[in-house]
Parts: sequence; structure tokens; C-alpha cells
Amino acid sequence: MWEDLKYLTGFGNEFASEDPRCPASLPVGQNSPQVCPYGLYAEQLSGSAFTAPRETNRRSWLYRIRPSVLHRPFERIDSTHLTVDFSAHPPNPNQMRWKPFDIPTDGQVDFVQGLRTLCGAGQPATRHGLAVHIYTCNVAMENKSMQNSDGDFLIVPQQGTLRIKTEFGRLVVAPNEICVIQQGIRFSIDVEGPSRGYILEVYDTHFQLPNLGPIGANGLANPRDFKSPSAWFEDLDVEHTVINKYGGRLFKAVQGHSPFNVVAWHGNYAPYKYNLADFMVINSVEFDHCDPSIFTVLTCPSVRPGVAIADFVIFPPRWSVTEHTFRPPYYHRNCMSEFMGLIHGKYEAKEEGFLPGGATLHSIMTPHGPDAACFEGASTAELKPVRVADGTQSFMFESSLMMAVTEWAEETCSKLDKAYYECWQPLKKHFRIAEP
Repeated sequence: MWEDLKYLTGFGNEFASEDPRCPASLPVGQNSPQVCPYGLYAEQLSGSAFTAPRETNRRSWLYRIRPSVLHRPFERIDSTHLTVDFSAHPPNPNQMRWKPFDIPTDGQVDFVQGLRTLCGAGQPATRHGLAVHIYTCNVAMENKSMQNSDGDFLIVPQQGTLRIKTEFGRLVVAPNEICVIQQGIRFSIDVEGPSRGYILEVYDTHFQLPNLGPIGANGLANPRDFKSPSAWFEDLDVEHTVINKYGGRLFKAVQGHSPFNVVAWHGNYAPYKYNLADFMVINSVEFDHCDPSIFTVLTCPSVRPGVAIADFVIFPPRWSVTEHTFRPPYYHRNCMSEFMGLIHGKYEAKEEGFLPGGATLHSIMTPHGPDAACFEGASTAELKPVRVADGTQSFMFESSLMMAVTEWAEETCSKLDKAYYECWQPLKKHFRIAEP
């Protein structure tokens, strides 16, 4: 069932897809005929304003067995583990590092129950900002689905493969892959054993590929490597719970059928996945260390040109060949917030302490850079061509907004490494005035 999925390829394409069990289920020549084929209901899902410019207009037409309006009223449920109130906890400018977040071993925890907010800025009510979450879970969402009315989820699995049902079809997303499920799309996640990962949520608009500028037409994440699901449906009359993330809170509504009853769809608003191994690395071949922007996979731009609400950046395996250069990342203070996670391996600038399933946050204008051991080693290393980050995949959620850390992340989870600052304390003074 899950092993032979067929995907539609390309980023932001206009797709048309039918479940092969119902050929000719897409209406011909129009979106909303008086009677749809197979007695289906036509329903549009809009990811942008109707009047958005054509190049940014996002919408899809779904042809489903029952319309999504068929449910009982939403009721608020406990969601203290999620928040959009980023002023509730005092700000903290210190460098922060978290040890790997615990995966539940006692009891059954599904994806929704295992969501925790780590940090963020802004508000979904004003359609501006972002949040960073961690998820840890060990069972499937049985007869349960979720929709995020607040924004888009960019999901980064760190441990455990995700089997994701969506209204558009099915996705299998393994560690070292990512998936994006946009605002309003209903989905359900099954897991193959204990699972953990990271989520970047954006409220403003949708992710897009970064402009390449002088790089040219090709490179970084190429559009052809993104995959969206092909149409697939289940016709189940069961009691099903829809979880709605709305205004940072969770609500539930019960309905008598599965929401994954879309027989056919067409449009340019659909979930997608991407394999980070397909990223075409661009780097310096002469001297100096390039800025991390050359590793941007996806971006959510702000209204200011070149300034992002959020960038998703990776640091993949690659060659390092620069001459006369300190090759690891340089010491740095940034007008952006930098949240980092590690999928597997050891990060080149901090090989100890930063572990898979953990995280770091270097806030706006907070200094950071290689630890003392990395600096000393890189300062004396022979500068010959070497492979960097083999067997490793780290990433960064970068934002122009000042992300505040939640009380759960700083206190309740007990994973904050309060000794993080010590990795820089052995840095020595090498200054000397040369003899005349």
C-alpha cells in the first residue's frame, strides 16, 4: 500500500490527478459542473486571496465523496503544550542548546499529542510570524486528522519514517527528507516506531524556492526534485475526529466519515516532500567561507526584499577546498535568529554536545561560532581538499524576527543545557606584537 506510491514532480506546478479506480473523475472544461462525475462534490481549497496576482495565487479544486463542511461543531480541547503567546515568558538573549528531546516510552502518544512549541514570534491572527515546534510520538493518529488554520508546517523528521495521509494523497517521509503541509490541508500521520522531529511553522505566506541570482538557472534545490502526492481516496464511514489548530489553540470536531475521500483534484496548492540528498551544493573553490545563505532550500519572504520571515537552510556533505582560509563557520553576530537542529551525525563546528534530536538557538545579535576545540584544530589543519559533514545532516531555521523561547523549552522540558557557554571558555588569547 505504501511502498509503491507514485508522486507528481515539480515545485508549484499545476497538477491534475485522479485515483485510477475512478477514471475520468475530473470534470472537463470547468471546475464546478452542475453534477460532478461519480456524484462527487466539488470543493475549492484556497491558499491565497482570490485576487492575489497570478504568480502567487494558490488554490486547488477537490472532488470528494462528501464535502468537508459535513462535521459537528468544533470544541476547544487542552493545548497547553502549544502557544502563540511569545510574550508570556521573559526574553533570554543567551546562547541556548537543548539535549535530545525525549521520545515517549510510557503510554501511546500520537503526532498531535506530541507537539511542543519551543520558540517563535508574531501572531497567526495578524498573519505575521513563525513558530518552531518539536514532535515526539510512538503511535498512529487513528481515525484522527489535523488541519493547521494558522499557517504552513515544514516537517523535518529526525527519527522514524512518517506515513502521511492527506486530502491530496499519501506521502512517505523518512529522515533526511522534509515535507510541507500548507495551511488548511488535512493530514494524518502514522509512524514506524518511536519518532521525533522538528517543525517550522510560518504564518505570513507560503514557502518558495530562493532566487538564484548570479548562480544562474540551476542549483541548490531544483524544482524537479519536489514531489506531491497523486490522488488516492478511502471511502470509510467511521467516527473521525478533526483537530483544528486555530489561533494557537486546538479544537476538535467529530464527523461520520474519513476526510481522505478526495477522488480527484487539480491545482497548484498541494503538500510536497523533498529529499535533502538531492540538494546541489554551491560553495567557494578559492578562499574564504561563504555565508550560509548558499545552503537555503526554501524561504518564506517578508515584504522587505532579501529579508525572510523564515529560511530553511541545510549543511549537507560536501568538499572543502579553500586555500588560506579558516574553513569552519566564522564567529558571528547576526541580525537574524538562528535555530539549528541535527538529523544525524556530528556538526562540523561543535562535534561534542550538539546531538541528533537536540537543538540550539542563537538569538538576534547573540555571538556564536566554533567551540574552542574546533577553532584550534581548524587553525592548524593542513589545507588540503577534504570531505566535510559526511554522514551528517544539520539544518537551520533562520528568521529576521526575534524569536522568544517558551517556558516549556526553557524550564519544563529539562533539556536545556545550562553549561553550553562553557564550550567557548577555553578560547585562548593568541594576540602578540611582532618583534621589530
